[in-house]
Amino acid sequence: MAIYHMQAKVVSRGKGRSAVAASAYMSCSSVTNEYDGVHHDYTRKKGLMWEQVFLPENAPVEWQDRATLWNAVEDAEKSKDSRLAREFVVALPRELNPDQQIALLTEYIQQQFVADGMCADVGIHDPDPPGHNPHAHILLTIRPLDAHGKWQYKTEKEYLCIRGDEERGFTAAEFLKAQDEGWEKQYPYLVGKKKVYMTTADGEAQGLKRASKHPKSTAYGRQNPITERWNSESQLILWRSAWADIVNLHLERIGSTERVDHRSHVERGLDEQPTIHEGVAARAMEKKGIISDRCELNRQIKADNALLRELKDLVTMLTELVADAVTSIADQLTKLREKLIVICYQIKVIIRGMDKRTATIQATQPKLKRYNELTQQIRQKTKARKALVAEQKNTSKQNLIKQHDLSRQITTLTEEIEEMLSEKENLLLDLGCADDAGVKAVQSEITAMEASLHKLDEQKEKYSVELDETLQQNKQLQSQAEAEDQQKIRMDAASAASARLQQAYGKHYNTQLARESQQDVASWLGESTQPASIREFLHRAEKKTHSASNHHKDTPER
Repeated sequence: MAIYHMQAKVVSRGKGRSAVAASAYMSCSSVTNEYDGVHHDYTRKKGLMWEQVFLPENAPVEWQDRATLWNAVEDAEKSKDSRLAREFVVALPRELNPDQQIALLTEYIQQQFVADGMCADVGIHDPDPPGHNPHAHILLTIRPLDAHGKWQYKTEKEYLCIRGDEERGFTAAEFLKAQDEGWEKQYPYLVGKKKVYMTTADGEAQGLKRASKHPKSTAYGRQNPITERWNSESQLILWRSAWADIVNLHLERIGSTERVDHRSHVERGLDEQPTIHEGVAARAMEKKGIISDRCELNRQIKADNALLRELKDLVTMLTELVADAVTSIADQLTKLREKLIVICYQIKVIIRGMDKRTATIQATQPKLKRYNELTQQIRQKTKARKALVAEQKNTSKQNLIKQHDLSRQITTLTEEIEEMLSEKENLLLDLGCADDAGVKAVQSEITAMEASLHKLDEQKEKYSVELDETLQQNKQLQSQAEAEDQQKIRMDAASAASARLQQAYGKHYNTQLARESQQDVASWLGESTQPASIREFLHRAEKKTHSASNHHKDTPER
């Protein structure tokens, strides 16, 4: 089933990451980071299916080599906490073959990023087993390029200048013109023990000493308009929407009916929680009018037991009424037939429920197992990285060899953790969980489903025994009503059973199942040539349900 997944990250030195390392890890290549001298070798990493560097027209041709590109990025950033790159991790539709996935990704990157002036380094990963989790890493430059292929500024110094009582911000280029209009820079002067900003003329007039040579400015400067747009929430929404649109376009091209939606459940107007299994939230769901699988199962078992008790009481009563008038017996036979139809219907529902739960368990358990493995590995690697960071802090700066080796180990662990976090997030999405807390609910629900399978099987067996006994007693009662219109009994019973089932199941009432139940009851009562054995009925019902289930497995889910 096609799923929507787009995770946006920022590669930052402040988080211990390197653009060179991120690129090397993504492309399974070997690259040296010239900024810190650390060599990153990921040539032994598996799972890479395809990689490519995309450049806008104004970018230097030599940047086609990813080592040259990302070392140029590292060189342009001087701060120890610089933002180096933007990274997207997207899930690729499993309905598309590898060539179609590449075509989809290429079209999206060219339209959304390269055409807007970004350099893009891309890799498609599909870890073992192949086909279960195809996804792409998109590493993007965050500095715009000018017409000559030179880096533009991300932010520019903005000086807070004063004219009279008015204060306004100017860049260095803007100030050249502004000072002709009477605007002046403000500098910090010592007034006692306090720093007060004033113009140079005012400070000299009061004979004050300048506390610093740096003029007053805004805290973060003025963002490049292009950078500001790229960093905006509105732009991220556009990128997310565009990914959904192009995925759906490519799915349509291959004739697939699958579609993805980038919007949240709230945005789509859905009341459901964004999970497949609600687990502990079952009661809350019920209060909202949403049927919980767990609660529905409990209701079904209670109703079934009550119906069986009622059936036993009815059979006992009918046995005592053998000597009564034919009309009275016929009336009771109508009620008995009604309940037989209802029980038959419920058996069919049970078999369907068992098959559905079995399929869910089989599909979910491998995902839960992988989630637990990832969680443990992330925990171990995070602990190891923390220890290496502490060791690096305690290592002398003069010990360059050990410092470089520790940096390399830290970076490798960081990239491995990032990769695992991406896979984990994709798994959470596949499980229908918004976060880690939702997994516990899924695990609880799977456990409940496994327990319910046993209960449902017990219910099915109990029905088969009760029906066998009831049918034997029914044959005796039928002989007392031979003069009665048997057709009328059938019609009245079928009508009453349908009304009861519609009332019990509401919108979930299945007309086809009801019709099949009537036919099966007729078979048991010797009114058709169909197999009359309860065991044969159960076998046919299970075979039919499993056949339908296999058909659905072969057909992509919506």
